[in-house]
Amino acid sequence: MGDATTRRTAARHARALGVGVALLAGCGGGGERRADSAGGAVTDDGAAVGAPASAAASAAAAAEPEMQAVLDQHAKLGPKPIETLTPEEARRQPTPADAVTALLVAQGKDTTPAALVPGVTAADRTVRGAAGDLPATVYTPEGAGPFPVVVYFHGGGWVIADRKVYDGGARGLAKAANAVVVSVDYRRAPEAKFPAQHDDALAAYRWALANAASIKGDPKRVALAGESAGGNLAVATAVAARDAGLQAPAAVVSVYPIAQPDTTTASYATYAAAKPLNRPMMGWFAKHTTRTPADLQDPRIALVKANLANLPPVTIVNAEIDPLRDDGAMLERALKAADVPVERRLYDGVAHEFFGMAAVEARAKDAQAYAGSRLKAAFGG
Repeated sequence: MGDATTRRTAARHARALGVGVALLAGCGGGGERRADSAGGAVTDDGAAVGAPASAAASAAAAAEPEMQAVLDQHAKLGPKPIETLTPEEARRQPTPADAVTALLVAQGKDTTPAALVPGVTAADRTVRGAAGDLPATVYTPEGAGPFPVVVYFHGGGWVIADRKVYDGGARGLAKAANAVVVSVDYRRAPEAKFPAQHDDALAAYRWALANAASIKGDPKRVALAGESAGGNLAVATAVAARDAGLQAPAAVVSVYPIAQPDTTTASYATYAAAKPLNRPMMGWFAKHTTRTPADLQDPRIALVKANLANLPPVTIVNAEIDPLRDDGAMLERALKAADVPVERRLYDGVAHEFFGMAAVEARAKDAQAYAGSRLKAAFGG
């Protein structure tokens, strides 16, 4: 993925957008609470938030064994570099979730959802989006309810993937938070350019507020969560809900979010060729999602430029081996500056997409439990 042709292609895309290599990533690397090798305890990281890549870049971290096993399995599936494909071709590529399934099969383990996350059932339905109905999956814990509700947005750079690819994270969070999770397939680019995804996310939140009781949910306890591009949507939707005068979400969980348009940061320098997410892919996502370079500066994408005041508590989860690692640090800093309660945890030795891999990755299991505990606290226990 890091050969000269790929780099030249990414550079052409960046120049076309008029933002150099500043497309969709983060800045700053420090002040985070850092999960230790067991995934539980946290310590403070002393790197300077906002330091330029040339000053703050550090040696690339090695993946820990469980994460490396997934990465190796993914490589065996033969995915082509996303940034060299059309969106239609990219959506057909093997995903990290496919690699988890293949690894479980190789280990002789049951791959059925009921075995991987017992006590949670799933049912497909539709919810109302900004321009029509959207496919969704509703994950429901065992019991009579009513349960808190979490509206969940998948990742994929707003271009690829869907709620099925991100089943592991949504299903795991339903278990960890003991909440109904509504995972929504918002419209994707380039068929629907920005801000269609953000409009759908807000519409899905409105739907959850109005229809929570019909899915064994408590309409007074509704939160937002998401991964990567979906992590951005979760925060942006909280902002949009405030501005629209809607009931505030109880909390926001934002897992390795896109938070601002700069890929010249320390984590981008260190993990420019990382897998499964790298810098050329982010440029490709930006090219297909946005209409003009100005879109990248919109506060719905550049969350650190948004008015973040009066948001509910925010939990940020980051992976160490991830170009977007520093986006989380920058978002944490912006939230603190706005006096928003925020906690961020960085997991060592794991890569982007790890959150949904609890079946094979202990750090993912811990991250889901951590996010679930934060949601439970916001919901009132």
